[in-house]
Amino acid sequence: MFLSVILFVVIPLGAGWLSRVMITKSHGLEYFEHSFIPKFGNVTITGLLLTLVIIFSFQGRIIVENPLNILLIAIPLVIQTFLIFFIAYFWAKAWKLPHDVAAPAGMIGASNFFELAVAVAISVFGLQSGATMATVVGVLVEVPVMLTLVKIANNTKSWFPQKSR
Repeated sequence: MFLSVILFVVIPLGAGWLSRVMITKSHGLEYFEHSFIPKFGNVTITGLLLTLVIIFSFQGRIIVENPLNILLIAIPLVIQTFLIFFIAYFWAKAWKLPHDVAAPAGMIGASNFFELAVAVAISVFGLQSGATMATVVGVLVEVPVMLTLVKIANNTKSWFPQKSR
């Protein structure tokens, strides 16, 4: 577990901080934010997709052979994600927060950060474990659910007070 934290949290965080400090000192903040960072815009998506392809290649058979187990994992996750989103979203509305605060609050609250959970499950329990399968189901469920919540948030923008300029 300690190794997982080092590999998946400490090293990326340290590398990000170090690159920011070094590049900002040598080229300035403007270069870092407008030239350097955009070069890596697709790295996160590519890494996630590559991770999912590898995991599904190991977990695909288990997922297909155990549809009831998948449903038993997926249904509570869907309910939980929608419930937490709506609690945060409507609470923000009750507090008269602007939409650009309410929507991210609901999304962050509802997110289960399954990408990190997958990494930890693989490193602690292995690729063939039930824990890894549960986190893979989480990723399968979370992506379409979060996209649905984004659509809901975008369609209800008019419910919130306009931000004063």
